[in-house]
Amino acid sequence: MPASLPPADSGALRRDRLRGVLREAHPDVEALLVTDLVNVRYLSGFTGSNGAVLIWVDGDARADRIGTDGRYTVQVGEQAGDLELVGARDVAAALLESAAADGAGRIAIEADAMTVAQHAALRASVPEVALVAATGLVEGLRVVKDDGEVGAIAAACAAADAALADLVAAGTIAPGRTERQVARALEWAMYDHGADAVAFETIVAAGANSAVPHHRPTSAVLAAGDFVKIDFGAVVGGYHSDMTRTYVLGPAQPWQREIYEVVAAAATAGRQAATAGTASADVDGAARQVIVDAGYGDQFVHGLGHGVGLQIHEAPPVGSTATGTLLGGAVVTVEPGVYLPGRGGVRIEDTVVVSDGPCRILTATDRTFTVLD
Repeated sequence: MPASLPPADSGALRRDRLRGVLREAHPDVEALLVTDLVNVRYLSGFTGSNGAVLIWVDGDARADRIGTDGRYTVQVGEQAGDLELVGARDVAAALLESAAADGAGRIAIEADAMTVAQHAALRASVPEVALVAATGLVEGLRVVKDDGEVGAIAAACAAADAALADLVAAGTIAPGRTERQVARALEWAMYDHGADAVAFETIVAAGANSAVPHHRPTSAVLAAGDFVKIDFGAVVGGYHSDMTRTYVLGPAQPWQREIYEVVAAAATAGRQAATAGTASADVDGAARQVIVDAGYGDQFVHGLGHGVGLQIHEAPPVGSTATGTLLGGAVVTVEPGVYLPGRGGVRIEDTVVVSDGPCRILTATDRTFTVLD
């Protein structure tokens, strides 16, 4: 699968869906200027570091446009050749000027992808065009993944699964190794299994550090009796995976098994609740109640999950304060945790695809209580 192209639905189909959303949200504008590079990639396939696209509401009358500079002329032709090219360094201003030349008077912009200074400069560059703030239009489309996107995320999950299996089989997660050594070994193993990149800085947290939800790996040495929490992911074709597994370096203590089983039960409840049409807050609640009932409610200190796709954290959020319901085809994480400061913590996280029935679990590594001797 070429990493530079949208995996399944063409950019043209995505842009047509966007037109419908734009007409409904902003019926008085003539086009949307997209400057968020992730959204540019989603709508066009272009992966360069300088780009923007102009999407006309009336796509039949005027051709959609992409702006980039001379460094990417060849690349934009290969990745987004169906769009009209506007060459410039200041791509947003150039596209806006081209729209004004075509008589456009009101253009929507991605207000949450632009600083106040950028907005002021853009307004000053083409004062005859009214800029209308728009938010979340493309991000809303990205919530539901097509088959190609799910396939790319599944491939990223498979690379991560295989990498962790390699480390477990080789005895790499063992007393005497440092958190950093384990993290770097896991990252290289993901590359060996087909990852284009790592999804985020790998978390390896041993002993008391495992009670810190987003601990960064240090020179801390793994020791017998430690929990070792590993949170990591791969990128394939621009799409991310996310998984957490927690192990015990033997011998295991009864309190470690206890909180592990509580988190495992919460994870199961969360996955079972993650069905299309269920309120996101209720999915969180299904998992959280298991932990509350076990007496550890105050030690589950974050939301249950988040969307995964072209970004490691994207819509929809899955938490106690989240609004809305899960849509079929959304890809989200389910990641409950219990963290006991000064002692240790457990998180179990899977990436799943929401459907009308049971969710499809993309992360395959075993979730049972495991002691690494």
